[in-house]
Amino acid sequence: MGPEPLSLPKVAPSPLPVTAATTDPMIRVDSVTKSYGSAMAVSDVSFSIRAGEVVGFLGPNGAGKSTLLKMIATWHEPDAGTISVAGLDTQEQPLAVRHNLGYLPEHNALWDTMNVGKLLDFVGKMRGLTGDGLAARKDWVIDRCELGEVLHKRVNQCSKGFRQRIGVAGALLHDPPVVLLDEPTHGLDPMQVVAFREFIRELATLPITTGPASGAPGRAVLFSSHILAEVAAISDRILVIRGGKLLMDERTDDLRERAGAQGTSLEQLVVSAMDGTTSEVIA
Repeated sequence: MGPEPLSLPKVAPSPLPVTAATTDPMIRVDSVTKSYGSAMAVSDVSFSIRAGEVVGFLGPNGAGKSTLLKMIATWHEPDAGTISVAGLDTQEQPLAVRHNLGYLPEHNALWDTMNVGKLLDFVGKMRGLTGDGLAARKDWVIDRCELGEVLHKRVNQCSKGFRQRIGVAGALLHDPPVVLLDEPTHGLDPMQVVAFREFIRELATLPITTGPASGAPGRAVLFSSHILAEVAAISDRILVIRGGKLLMDERTDDLRERAGAQGTSLEQLVVSAMDGTTSEVIA
């Protein structure tokens, strides 16, 4: 007899607290600090994001953006401070947090030799989706991430742009109330970038229909980018980090109004906050 087929563990999704689905922040970062040896990656950072908000995260390479996203996603633990996602503490309830979270990391790790459609099936089953529920969510991400033409290809036969979209599809398959996207438009062509920006905006306001957050009116979306124009185009708020310190947390409309009053531009205000890192921010 051959080996027994792989059996995936059955893990029931953790329900989203009622308060988190209504008025409480979906992401809360309180006085978080993280270092790697003598290198300080994140220093005493605090902010919160509510359902329906799209927040753009700007900063040069090494500023601490990816480290902070990894801590929110429970990949790393903070040295000090606390983080909660959908009302759940990332250190005390990491598995429950992951049920309420969709995460696209900076380096999109995919199973290269796997068929794209089967990869989505695998990810869905790992997320606890089965039967008609899995089929419906799979159809949705295939349509919204425009994966129809590569569905029957292996991942390693797909272009960089398609690989990025496959990663996004996997992050959204279980209909999470919190979405973290690290450089999500990297590798996309200009037309795909425009379409994806619109998709990110829509994500924040689309009602959640499945999973532990079913019934919530929208999502909290936090995405990082090096491109100031991209962040300004779709964000409700802009966070700027440099050297691990949060330098700016402002509503985009307030920044535009202030820029107009000062006879300058939103870009110049943000660049000023970055203190001389103009080329790195706008690249």
